[in-house]
Amino acid sequence: MLPYGRQSISDDEIAAVAEVLRGDWLTTGPAVRQFEADLATTAGGAECVTVTSGTAALHTAYAAAGIGPGDEVVTSPMTFVATASTAAMLGATVVFADVEADTGLLDPQAAKAACTERTRVVAAIDYAGHPADYDALRTVADSAGALLLDDAAHSIGATYHGKPIGSIADLTTFSFFPTKNMTTAEGGAVASVRPGLAERAARFRNIGLVREPHRFRIADQGRWHQEVHEFGLNYRLPDVLCALGIVQLRRLAGFLARRRELVARYRTLLSDVDGLLLPPQRPGVEPAWHLFPVRILGGRRRDVYERMRAAGIGVQVNYVPVYWHPVFTDLGYKRGLCPVAEEYYEQELSLPMFPDLTDDDQDRVVDVLRSLLG
Repeated sequence: MLPYGRQSISDDEIAAVAEVLRGDWLTTGPAVRQFEADLATTAGGAECVTVTSGTAALHTAYAAAGIGPGDEVVTSPMTFVATASTAAMLGATVVFADVEADTGLLDPQAAKAACTERTRVVAAIDYAGHPADYDALRTVADSAGALLLDDAAHSIGATYHGKPIGSIADLTTFSFFPTKNMTTAEGGAVASVRPGLAERAARFRNIGLVREPHRFRIADQGRWHQEVHEFGLNYRLPDVLCALGIVQLRRLAGFLARRRELVARYRTLLSDVDGLLLPPQRPGVEPAWHLFPVRILGGRRRDVYERMRAAGIGVQVNYVPVYWHPVFTDLGYKRGLCPVAEEYYEQELSLPMFPDLTDDDQDRVVDVLRSLLG
């Protein structure tokens, strides 16, 4: 089965991990600090805090933003469930706003309409690696007195009007799952350009521990002393995985260049296929193209999905609208809430997209798809 996404691991990554395993620090050591510094460069100077997954990054970002019961988070349903569930787990109410019909990205006008006096965060998703409309969304968030969050699980290395993803929103979250644009096996990060938020994120991912003497509330203790002022979790990404990330980050530009080549080939090879919509690219952005999401028209998506997988082509669907999940329907969310997103979901099919995908493999994907839609 040809997968829809796959990691690319070289001998350099293996050697870097082995070096850490032979050293003194398996976690909380120098590889963590180096990876965070390298990430900060990629994110345009934003302060970066590594965590154990993209989901942990979202949970940590919302905690750093201080959201809780009574607060609202406005976001898109066209995303992995963690964008919403981590906010809900902190007690916030998730308010879903519809998406743009062509890109599947959060619609700024819908987000504006969804905001209330209780909105604390507007959370956009760089769906498929294409940056959202951050100029418009910044206006929406600022007007609501809310923080702007970028769920950039798909878009590390992308740019928006020349600015690196990570340097635009108040909080940005990355995912380093194996199918993403780079990997640490499991892992993620929170980036922030807003003073104090990265510090809060770092404390939350480290169980809430306070170790700076000038912050202590209990005085006259020994050098071993540490305190917890706010609850946190152990979301620390260990050195052994950060070592993998350091090398992957060096290869990121090459990964993204190959993804752009694959996108260009898909566009050329599929441009004349009836019943198929290809994903757009907005002016002023350089997407990271984690996914290549095509739209199968005429109610044929399920049939095409089944027949392509039967042919050994590992296509995927991204994503089930978040509020369709029973955990949200049990909270009272109804189908029909975001009709544009629901139509997008009914048509969407992600074609194989990863740096080691060969031209021959891509040609096979195209041939099978053309035969089914011809």
